Amino acid sequence: QVQLVESGGGLVQPGGSLRLSCAASRSIFRSDYMGWYRQAPGNQRELVAQISSDGTTNYADSVKGRFTISKDNAKNTVYLQMNSLKPEDTAVYYCKGAWSRLAYWGQGTQVTVSS
Repeated sequence: QVQLVESGGGLVQPGGSLRLSCAASRSIFRSDYMGWYRQAPGNQRELVAQISSDGTTNYADSVKGRFTISKDNAKNTVYLQMNSLKPEDTAVYYCKGAWSRLAYWGQGTQVTVSS
């Protein structure tokens, strides 16, 4: 069965780091691209980072240079390494696997950046 399961969220101090993991079923992992999105209360869901099946990456301007998306093909897992975290990064982070006409979403993991 298809599934996406995020983990690794939590509470961290400003300037700290977290690594999010997205364990995907094989079919979703082999989608055209996988991405991380985030949504804060009252805000729209926004793209944070994505990685194509061939390894091409793309980042939102707000996180470029601080976040890194990667994947482990052997584990069918996508990661989001988040460094130099800011309070504005606080949100629920969602993993997504997508083709042009179909997408699957994980349940989300909470990231809170606060002193």
